[in-house]
Amino acid sequence: MELLNTLTMEQARNKMEELFKDLELVDERIHLLEATDRVLYKEISSSINVPEFNRSTVDGYAVITRDTFGASESLPSFLQSVGEVQMGKETNIQLHSGECCYVPTGGMLPKNSDGVIMVEYTEVLEDGTVFVQRPATPKENILELGEDVAIGQVIFHHGHKLRPQDIGVLSGMGITEVTVYKKPKVTVISTGDEIIHPEKEASLGQIKDMNTYSLATAAMKDGCEIVNTAVVEDDLDKLKNKIKDALKNSDIILISGGSSMGTKDVTKEAINSIGEPGVFIHGIAVKPGKPTIVGRVENKAIFGLPGQPVSALVIYHVLVNDFIHKLYRVNIPKPYILGEVSCNIPSAPGREHYVMVNISEGKEGTVVYPVHGKSGLLTMMTKSVGYIKINTNQEGLLKGQQVKVYIF
Repeated sequence: MELLNTLTMEQARNKMEELFKDLELVDERIHLLEATDRVLYKEISSSINVPEFNRSTVDGYAVITRDTFGASESLPSFLQSVGEVQMGKETNIQLHSGECCYVPTGGMLPKNSDGVIMVEYTEVLEDGTVFVQRPATPKENILELGEDVAIGQVIFHHGHKLRPQDIGVLSGMGITEVTVYKKPKVTVISTGDEIIHPEKEASLGQIKDMNTYSLATAAMKDGCEIVNTAVVEDDLDKLKNKIKDALKNSDIILISGGSSMGTKDVTKEAINSIGEPGVFIHGIAVKPGKPTIVGRVENKAIFGLPGQPVSALVIYHVLVNDFIHKLYRVNIPKPYILGEVSCNIPSAPGREHYVMVNISEGKEGTVVYPVHGKSGLLTMMTKSVGYIKINTNQEGLLKGQQVKVYIF
């Protein structure tokens, strides 16, 4: 039997980067309300100042702050109110020493004012005299012209993934459309004579399809568009035809199952029979997921993932996810938290080992617990918050050792 010629994960990523360096996503223009979690194709600069005028951040009295120095409850400063700013309207009020003006939150500041006293620290008499019971410091409770965003300032760079708060900033600058990368199109194929559609009644020996749904939704979470899914028997011609169909409208094809070296594992042969260069990685020194396949046909990426549900999803998280981010020309760090392992965790050197874990908060900090189970048990991942990585040259982890927990 042919043996897998395994690469390290770093070698595999480097080889993929070289083979796919000319694979690029195109751009599209979309409305701001559709832009959450989309990746910017080009940088965005502001054409206005935000705010466009000096404004108050509280309900209170605009003052010349030096008039309030030394004020206290027992010895307040006495100021004369000269008017009130109307919300959403320009004001022509100009303060002189000894004067103040009521300003609502977001209201425009009168000329010469350089701070705002919150109403809680004032008392108003019938004649318009205002008792100020504490001092104000310059620029207190105000936003100055362009303090948030200045004209010409780059707000978001190319490759930035837009979040709800970013959408708010853009709308505040009058931007309602943005240019983003088009979503990579993905086809997900599950292989195996035993795999059936989830809605079908399973006979003994049959398994309801899990990988299609876990892999497709993982890709959707990473900003991909799922254009097709399929379950294919362990048949070379059927799989080859399905891959050919997928190549017509997909940037990435994910195939689970058929990547090992058994007699019915036909994924590698199917890919190689379609076009050059075909499979260029078959075997990565990791656990789980050693028999992983990576191929390229017609400048499209094809991943042959293990059929075991945990192995397939782990390889997706540590390899495919990284590839998708590189398509966007963006380096999105994987979120992690630090903690100490609760027990010794053994591992054989010579491979990267990914261990599913859960966490708890103890008196000494975050404690990391391994979640044990076999690679066919997807519930092992549902009981986990993430995974830890044991490096190739490590013979496991010792109790109390600090680790990074990469969050799913």
